[in-house]
Amino acid sequence: MNREPWKRSGRRGITRQLGWTWCVLAAGLLSGCGGMGGAVDSVADSGAGIGSRFKQLFAGSSQPVGETSNPAPTTNSELSCPPLSIRNGASTYAVGLPGKPATGPDVRFQVTITNTARDCTLTGDQITARIGIEGRVIVGPAGAPPTVDIPLRVAVVQETTQGTKAIFTKLYRTSVTMPADGGNTTYSFVAEDVEYAVPSSRANPYYIYYIGFDPNGLKPEPAARPGRRAKPSG
Repeated sequence: MNREPWKRSGRRGITRQLGWTWCVLAAGLLSGCGGMGGAVDSVADSGAGIGSRFKQLFAGSSQPVGETSNPAPTTNSELSCPPLSIRNGASTYAVGLPGKPATGPDVRFQVTITNTARDCTLTGDQITARIGIEGRVIVGPAGAPPTVDIPLRVAVVQETTQGTKAIFTKLYRTSVTMPADGGNTTYSFVAEDVEYAVPSSRANPYYIYYIGFDPNGLKPEPAARPGRRAKPSG
């Protein structure tokens, strides 16, 4: 996986911009992410609006999942924009009829990831990354509902031989309106608020961006258990 070099933007002399790059993703390479904590953002995908935002940010650098990204000249060898990969087991999201597994004739729909992109901006001691995801919603034999909710998790992780450390993790929810004719459709999503502290030049090579579907994010949180009433004294 290629790392994009840092590039100076010249803005106020303190900000450096990382040129965007499309990422090489091999589904099933790395460990799963279900159950990681984090905040939730909800975005309604109206079709043209979200898709246009994706193309506005990453137009001209499109690269489908599985293709090799083009290398870029290095202007700062110490820091680079981390590579991006799909979590193992989180590359597809399928839903079945109520109470039934998403297999065979009971599948209502399946969501996949087809394209991804990321760019990074360094400002002071903070990095802000934008992570873009495009994919398809495929209608199953049981028929899809009018609106499909898609739970996507984005994480920044430091992986070393000593273990794995979550630097940033957040669950996003986007929704897609299915075509009236019952056909398949596409979706686009851009996370623009991935922020974390600048790693040291020694730690930077061990940083990686992970994305994937997190169905647990659609489950309602359990109700808080009432506290025990104190026994009366005496």
